[in-house]
Amino acid sequence: MEFTIQDVGLGSLLRLGECLMYHISVYINYVNSLQYTSGPKDVVLVLDVSGSMENYGRLELAKRAAITVIETLTVADRVAIVAFSEEARQIGGYDSLIRTTYENKQLLIHAIDELTSDGPTNFMAAFEVAFDAIDNTIKKEASSGCNNIAILFMTDGKISSGQFDVIELVNSYTNHIATEHGMDTTIFTFSLGETADHEVTKSLACSTGGIWTPVSDYTDDLIDAMSSYYKLYTLGLGEGSNEDFAAWVEPYEFHNPKGKIGTTISAPAFDRSVNPPIFIGVVGIDMYMDALEEVLLEDAMSSTMLQRFVMLSTARCPDIQLSECELDGLRFSGGGEEAKCGVCNSTSYTGIVPEQCEMMGDYPKNLWENTESECFF
Repeated sequence: MEFTIQDVGLGSLLRLGECLMYHISVYINYVNSLQYTSGPKDVVLVLDVSGSMENYGRLELAKRAAITVIETLTVADRVAIVAFSEEARQIGGYDSLIRTTYENKQLLIHAIDELTSDGPTNFMAAFEVAFDAIDNTIKKEASSGCNNIAILFMTDGKISSGQFDVIELVNSYTNHIATEHGMDTTIFTFSLGETADHEVTKSLACSTGGIWTPVSDYTDDLIDAMSSYYKLYTLGLGEGSNEDFAAWVEPYEFHNPKGKIGTTISAPAFDRSVNPPIFIGVVGIDMYMDALEEVLLEDAMSSTMLQRFVMLSTARCPDIQLSECELDGLRFSGGGEEAKCGVCNSTSYTGIVPEQCEMMGDYPKNLWENTESECFF
């Protein structure tokens, strides 16, 4: 059995009132650690595949970022992927969100790998197909069961026409979903490259309580940026009925010993001395499935066992209750001053952007401490 605390990019030394020390050991990228502790989600990935995406290797970067998001979803989640240029389409052969089982994730990853770039940029078509997928999912009663839908919209271009039409279209859809189905839609937008649209994408994020992030062509930040929505959802598990939340991962084959079937049970770790609680990292335990198979008289890879894990991981939905200033703090932490929506004049966001201890670097000590016991999910 393995016990690990994973870093989430905050650094090993934070100032919380007094200068407190957190010792954090890392064995995989922190993005992967967030997947198990953000609660069940409905996610629609909307990817720009217009001709300009060939510039600076943007398409390949976008593919890697999208695949990272797919890989960090669990069986408790639902997902759809929309690719757009002049027209838009949902890829993978579906018309609604699907459960992210291992098999479905592999199918979607293959579809992402096959994407090519061509044509102009049509925001309207992209959002129409995205909301059609959401509408079909609701009609089929096939959502994750939580009341918040996340749309991750990535583009490197500028809207070709109808700027206000797009904003009006999105507002109309989100209001309909909220009124008729009691579900909120949060839009996270990512502007890739120096010539990408900022005005419309930022407006869409701000109007839905989401986060807009500008990403430079000269950095590799898109992968981390497109997974930043997990941080918002994880904060929804920090208080109230979610304090004892733990997520169970779909049974998988361990890297070592090879062929051994196991699972990971994990939970978010918070410093609750501040409000809202600061998300420090993830506590995870790996265990073999042998004992559960013996007690439950079920095969680890059976559909019945999978359903048990789904129920365990959908016990709690993220309950996001951030103030406008706290939400602006989250935007500031990812995109700097320009990413703020202008609802808060503060430059200090206790609980969202922790102050670093003096004379300390950003990275935790003993970074490679767990490299001899790597885990692959």
